[in-house]
Amino acid sequence: MTTETAHQQVRRLILAAGGSGEQIAVAAAEIGAGRTVEILVDEMVARADLTEVAGTQTTPIVVQFEVASADGTVRHTVHAGKVVEHRPGAAEEPHATVATSLEWLAQAVYGPHAMKDGQGFAIHWHDLETPERLGTAMHVFPVVRRLVRAATHHPVDLGELSLRQGSDKWGLHYYTPHYERHFGPLRHRPLVVLELGIGGFGNPASGGGSLRMWKRFFPRAVFYGVDIFDKAPLREQRIHTVAGDLSNPDFLASLGADLGPFDVVIDDASHRSADVIGAFQTLFPYVRSGGLYVVEDLQTSYWPGYGGGTRLDDPATSMGFLKTLVDDLAHEERCDAGAAGRFAESISGVHFHRSLAFIEKGVNREGPSPSWIPRQLMTYEEMAAVDWGEGLSGE
Repeated sequence: MTTETAHQQVRRLILAAGGSGEQIAVAAAEIGAGRTVEILVDEMVARADLTEVAGTQTTPIVVQFEVASADGTVRHTVHAGKVVEHRPGAAEEPHATVATSLEWLAQAVYGPHAMKDGQGFAIHWHDLETPERLGTAMHVFPVVRRLVRAATHHPVDLGELSLRQGSDKWGLHYYTPHYERHFGPLRHRPLVVLELGIGGFGNPASGGGSLRMWKRFFPRAVFYGVDIFDKAPLREQRIHTVAGDLSNPDFLASLGADLGPFDVVIDDASHRSADVIGAFQTLFPYVRSGGLYVVEDLQTSYWPGYGGGTRLDDPATSMGFLKTLVDDLAHEERCDAGAAGRFAESISGVHFHRSLAFIEKGVNREGPSPSWIPRQLMTYEEMAAVDWGEGLSGE
């Protein structure tokens, strides 16, 4: 099974979980009940941060899942200790067994609606049945609690997620409050997110903090991370990496054609003005209407070493180019309408924060102001001479 196929399976299950039980059953039948349960448990383990509560255990806490499906009961086991892992099959002596249905588990993990903690789960605490094992139960409770909560609760503090996952979006920068503001309405949608720049430079196993942060923040999204270095070791469920040079127009075009359309694109790559502008011009057409294109680290637009400069309206710099998009918002009102850029009709908003810009994709064809509104400033005498008609005097 290739990573691409696994990525597609997760995407299919996310979309099905937003529909009916029948849609979930069809997706599970196509993917396979065992593989479907593996995907769902992997997601819960990734969200649960189990080493925080089981990392000191010399003997791992073993939690068995029993998931009822059309193919019968599927068993999958989580082992939580200094190392957390999960695998198909039953456990010989689990500390706890969590029973549920495949339909409910899929809706809880990947559905658009929040579930109540514990709802849909039947938990059997094996250690409570044997007095000599009762003391172990106190270690089991928090592990199961984390797993159950991972299916029904998604953390919203993006700054905290940034610090946990090793992203520089809070601390070195203070982007996370702005991201929460703009990304909040999209949070529980089945998104496709493209992030340019993974981090970690030439070390294949280093970087990826932002991708892991986004994975936790967007529980129903799939992610593509692009870097000039091969970052394949950072791949995991819902995260796929692509190696390539973003200054190469052909490679940029292939990203859109092969992986798009996208709901969100985040440019955190080279920060060179030419690369920022080239990436936007190539990839913005692949952003869905209602989506967002984000450019980070715009301070480099003022630094000559990154292709920036002191001329603030220079369209060859990142900021100078983005400023032209603001003028394009009013393309139907401009006297030089023919000079508007090629994205003027598909940009519905541009928001600037310090070193950070959000460009909204949407239809920008409201029509110009009525022709009777003067296009030049009138004197009081000229205004008094105009018959505005009743209700148009501005009073």
